[in-house]
Amino acid sequence: MANSKTLSSTFFTFLTLTFLFSFLVTANYYQNIPPTYLGFREEKLTHFHFYFHEVVTSQKPSLVIATEPLKGKSNCPLPFGSIVVMEDPLTIGPELDSKLVGKAQGFYISSAQTEGLELELVMGMTLAFIEGEYNGSTLSVLGRNAIFSQVREMPIIGGTGAFRFARGFVQARSVKVDYQKGDATVEYNVYVLHYSSHEDFN
Repeated sequence: MANSKTLSSTFFTFLTLTFLFSFLVTANYYQNIPPTYLGFREEKLTHFHFYFHEVVTSQKPSLVIATEPLKGKSNCPLPFGSIVVMEDPLTIGPELDSKLVGKAQGFYISSAQTEGLELELVMGMTLAFIEGEYNGSTLSVLGRNAIFSQVREMPIIGGTGAFRFARGFVQARSVKVDYQKGDATVEYNVYVLHYSSHEDFN
């Protein structure tokens, strides 16, 4: 009888400790903190204006077609299902040799099945800045780009450096495009909400 009571008491103690341990683990794996904890202060809205260049007809193209459908199925220069990897220069003016302010690194996928009528891309890219106050900081963009539209809008989903916790949108407008060769110059207006200052942290 004593052994039975001892076993019951031990089992009850085990259950109690297990519950308490589980509660403590569950309660402590996250906490709510103010932005100032990481050195962030008030938010501000910043506007960037630059030009995005895709250069295909050169000895060092700024993009490569990583995957494309079987040849002979389409006359479209970028048929449905094509995947392109890019590293495109961003310049302060529409001329390719104007001042370099950053680069766009990423990919896009041709996602429209109605070939000839539309050229729609899903783009995922990092805008990496190398000039001025935002040198070393990046913005992440992911969204739909309907190339034949006069102005295309894509969301900013985050960033690094000065753009941690960033959100906003990009408006792209084609300035000059060669749909057969692939060369293009695109005007970008970028509107991003981000904190006005931050401190580095691990």
